Amino acid sequence: MQEIRHTPRAATSIRALDTHVGIDPHRHDDHQIAYAGSGVLSVTTDAGTWVAPTTRALWIPAGTVHEHRAYGRTDLHSVGLPTRLNPLSLDTPAVIAVGPLLRELILAYTRDPEDEGPERRRLLAVLLDQLRAAPLQPLHLPAPADPRLAAVCALLRADPADSRGLAALGAAAGAGASERTLSRLFRSELGMTFPQWRTQLRLHQALRLLAVGTPVTAVAHRCGWSSASAFIDVFRRAFGHTPGSHPGRLR
Repeated sequence: MQEIRHTPRAATSIRALDTHVGIDPHRHDDHQIAYAGSGVLSVTTDAGTWVAPTTRALWIPAGTVHEHRAYGRTDLHSVGLPTRLNPLSLDTPAVIAVGPLLRELILAYTRDPEDEGPERRRLLAVLLDQLRAAPLQPLHLPAPADPRLAAVCALLRADPADSRGLAALGAAAGAGASERTLSRLFRSELGMTFPQWRTQLRLHQALRLLAVGTPVTAVAHRCGWSSASAFIDVFRRAFGHTPGSHPGRLR
């Protein structure tokens, strides 16, 4: 079993991560905001995976065992917050939208973490105000606990482009459950339908591929969309811009 590192204080810092480099499972006694100034960052817990390009940030509550992974050359900006400061009033991980002002506040606050002067305290106050106003984003890919559901999800994780229906996937995975049972498990355990979960998985994979410079047409094919235009449409509705103009994309 992999050892879980306990780092009581969640440091405010900047850390450069090469693509596919991760930070092993660990936990803090503080809350943490994790933001990728470049590239794409994912955070995984027992409850699933959250992914964030440069237009999003990750909220990681105190005590949450989590691991990071970078896709594309990633500058990880971490903001540690004591438990008395919970601007989102959340005790579960989440993805939040990052507009131009919030981005600049995070970059500025992490630039000189040893400064404890009045200007920095004012900067933190504005940062917390912006976090309170930041909308949450549905970029969570929940992880199944039921072994029948886990077997199906594992097939799709291995190949997000797999276009088989739920009945065929269940049979191939040896799940021993009917399509109706698996469909019910998606809703009750993961809080979304099978098509919604598969689309979320494909979007997660698309973000990772775009971050390492994969062409849009290749991303569409490898993630299971019927055409590049279909992929672009889904991506634009999810992120507000086209994959070709994705901020975390390598140029």
